[in-house]
Parts: sequence; structure tokens; C-alpha cells
Amino acid sequence: MRYRVSALALVALVAALVAAFSVGGAGASHKAVSGKVEMIGIWTATEQKSIQAVIAGFSKKYPGVKVSYTSAGNDTPTVLKTRIAGGKPPDIAAVAQPSLVREFAKAGKLKPITFAQGAIRQNYGPNGIALGTANGKLYGLFFKASNKSTVWYSVKAFKNAGVKPPKTWPELLKVAKTIRGSGVPAYSIGGSEGWTLTDLFENVYLRTGGPQKYDQLTDHKIKWTDASVKQALSVMAQVLGDTSNIPGGAAGALQTGFPQSVDAVLSKTPKAAMVLEGDFVPGVATTKGLKPFVDYNMFTFPSINGSPPSVVTSGDTVVMFKDSPAARAFITYLASPEASTIWAKRGGFTSPNLKVPLSAYSDALTRASAQALQTAKASRFDLSDLEPAAFGATTGQGEWKIFQDFLKKPKNVNGTASALESAAAKAFK
Repeated sequence: MRYRVSALALVALVAALVAAFSVGGAGASHKAVSGKVEMIGIWTATEQKSIQAVIAGFSKKYPGVKVSYTSAGNDTPTVLKTRIAGGKPPDIAAVAQPSLVREFAKAGKLKPITFAQGAIRQNYGPNGIALGTANGKLYGLFFKASNKSTVWYSVKAFKNAGVKPPKTWPELLKVAKTIRGSGVPAYSIGGSEGWTLTDLFENVYLRTGGPQKYDQLTDHKIKWTDASVKQALSVMAQVLGDTSNIPGGAAGALQTGFPQSVDAVLSKTPKAAMVLEGDFVPGVATTKGLKPFVDYNMFTFPSINGSPPSVVTSGDTVVMFKDSPAARAFITYLASPEASTIWAKRGGFTSPNLKVPLSAYSDALTRASAQALQTAKASRFDLSDLEPAAFGATTGQGEWKIFQDFLKKPKNVNGTASALESAAAKAFK
């Protein structure tokens, strides 16, 4: 699923299927469908609780179907490949890497979801079909979209430092120094999970290299040793190299997971002021009772060198390995406005389903993030998720590992670029 998608396309991905859509043949009722569905997905922590809530909603409609969800987190690609190699894939999976969907489809491991094709085309036109299609067939249901060009901050930390949300990169660096002077580190970085670092790079690169270079790098039509990549790494190093402004410095960041990086900021007693991550941040926070605008707020990723409003997007795709009436019923339900509304009300979720009312979102910040997906002048899908999984989305290797090494040595721009190019060249063979 190496799709180059626009923000509007992301918002128009998932079909709004009719709740009573027949999955077991003409006229089949919900109660007539029975069976078990095993699902493996990337959603952990608070997000896992949210998908469980969605499953609970499904169970009310389909009492004869038992859905079990297991989180594999960032290891989902490896877990799925291992299960497939052993001849025991799950019924359904939720993955974050479009390239992985294409890889599985090409290998003949996925079952098409053409039973939903008519409804998708009817509700969302050609985009809904194109964005879930591989090898000429519909395989993916894009269930969860994200705006990754957001920065979340502690209102208390900003107020104590007397600063306002920055609009440009130089302003961000200046604000960060002021915040540090107030006694709290500016940046909370979940460096133990390499994808958070690729997200930072992609936001910088889209703004410094521009959309055309971004596309070329995605397809490896330019090398990772290109001057544009080195420029972006140098800009990125202005944050990663400001070690006194990161809790625990680089070593601390490398021991911090994404959920912990969020909790450090979205807290009554913040340990850091900002976390540079997507619109799913509030849904990951574990502190209860936090109020948007009062305790935390959000601003768009700053402009760099006059770059226009730009958004790096991502999303999670549901695919089917085993075809059954129970699996069809669950995918059909996930594609409904009802399923997405359940998660939207819980927060940390942006639905590509246009039938989900804006009133369903838990707060104005989430609604603002969803709107930004529609109005961005430059929009590109998460670059690392479009790469071969061995390079762009595997723990301990490729981009994730190399950017973690860069976090340790942010001055090593040339070495990092060379390492990225070497790994990319190998993956693209």
C-alpha cells in the first residue's frame, strides 16, 4: 500500500457501511452469524482499551461472534510474519505500514475484502477503493487516521515560563531555551521507540526539502546522502542535540517509551513542556481528569524557512487473513460510523469516515486536528511506513535503529545519512 495520499483523501478513506449489511448471505441477521475472530494489532495501552470498547460495541450487535484482540505493538510486522511462516496467521490484523499490506497481498497471504467494495465506492467514491487496493483488489480498510504534524504542550509549563506557542522553527528553539530557564526541560522524547524519531525527521524534511523531494526520497529516487537529507538532519539535531532540554538527556530519551513521553507532559506536575507527536497523544495519556486548554493544548508543527501549512499523515489499516462470515461481520462493523464514533468519543482518534459527526470527537483540539488534515497545503503520508518494512518499520534495524543512533550522536550528520542510504539500498533491492 505505497500510496501517496492527500489530506482530503485520508479523510475520505473508510466506507460508511450500512449497519445491517449482510455478511453471511442475503438476508442473514446479526444473530445468525457466529464464530471466533482473532485479531492482532499495533494498538497498545489506552488505544488497546479503545479498540476493546469498539469490540464491545460489536459484540452487542453480533452476540454469536467472539473477537479476541492481542496487541503486538511495534513488533506487529515481525509477529505477523512469524505467524504466517508457521501457517497460523490471525483472522484479522491492524497494521500501520502500507508497504506491509502490499507485501502480504503480493505474497497471496491476504483475503480481499471485496464484499465491502460497493459500499465503499458508493460512500467515498474512487479514493476509498484506490487507497485500499493492492494488486488490483481491495484488501485494506483504513480505520484510523492521524495528523502527525502537531505539538502537544503543558499549559502550566508554558505559563510558568511566560511563553506562547511558536509558529516558526527559530521561535520554537527560542521558546525551548526560555522554558529550560524556568526549570523544566522543553522536549519529551520517546526515543526507545524509533518511530517517534522518524516522525520528527519527516516533519522537518517535508518543510525543508519540500513535497517533491519527499516523494523522491520515499521511492528512493534520490539517495539518503542527498544534501536535502543532511540539511534536515542538521535541523533535527538542533532539538536532539539540546540534551539539557530533554529529561535525562539522550540516555534518558532512549529509555523512554512513547506513552511515558506523553505522561511527562500531559500531567498535573509536568516533567517536560512539549511532546512533538501526532493527534493521538491525548488518547495515550494515563493521567485522569486533564482538561484540554486548561491542562494541555496543541499547536501545529512550526514552519521552517517559510514552508506552507504542511501535514505528515499516517493511519492504521485492517486486513483479513482468513475469510469467514464472522470476520466479514467484524470488518463491516469497523467500517461503520458507529464503530469509529465509539473511539472518537474516547479521544486520541481521528476517523477517516466522513459519516462520523464532528460532535463525536471528545474535544475541540481533536476536531481542529482533523480539520488540519483537510486544509494543509502540503500533505504526505508517513515516509517510514511507506518504505519496505525491513528498512522503515522494524525494531532494532533500519530507520528506527539508525535514528536512535543519531539521537546518541546528533552531530554525526554525514555518518547517519550514509547509514540510512546503506540500509535503504539493501531494502530496495
